[in-house]
Amino acid sequence: MAKVDVGDAAPDFELPGTGGMSFKLSTHRGHNIVLAFYPGDATTVCTKQFCSYRDKAEEMDRLDAKVVGISPQSVDSHERWTEEQELNLPLLADEDLAVSKSYGVTGWLGPLARLTGLDDTPGGRYVQRAIFIVDGEGIVRYRHVSRTGARFQSVEDIESALAAIA
Repeated sequence: MAKVDVGDAAPDFELPGTGGMSFKLSTHRGHNIVLAFYPGDATTVCTKQFCSYRDKAEEMDRLDAKVVGISPQSVDSHERWTEEQELNLPLLADEDLAVSKSYGVTGWLGPLARLTGLDDTPGGRYVQRAIFIVDGEGIVRYRHVSRTGARFQSVEDIESALAAIA
């Protein structure tokens, strides 16, 4: 499994997402992109994370970046969760974990992951909670991977990371 680090070229990808969108990273050159990898729709910590982003929509709008969520659930699952929680960020479906693997943020499903409600994962693997900031030239400028997935990067954390690369 590859590990993308700060200073590396961000692996390009294209994934389907909510709202009928298709997101291709390379088409967003010239803009900062925040890739928010997360284990699963409707899980406890993921819901807290994305609802905190929803609740701080004004701060998120002021970020000098487009933020997208990435997890292995289907677009249908993302659409349901978006509607249930009134989420305001696009969610992308990495159903085969190809993008998550290319960024080095998958792990084997163990007892800790099962406690979060991730009972059914592709090939026994799950997506770790992680934030990558890709600059306008396609270079990774920030990387944070949560070892346990119990904590997430807040809007303030993302804002500070973006300020540091400006």
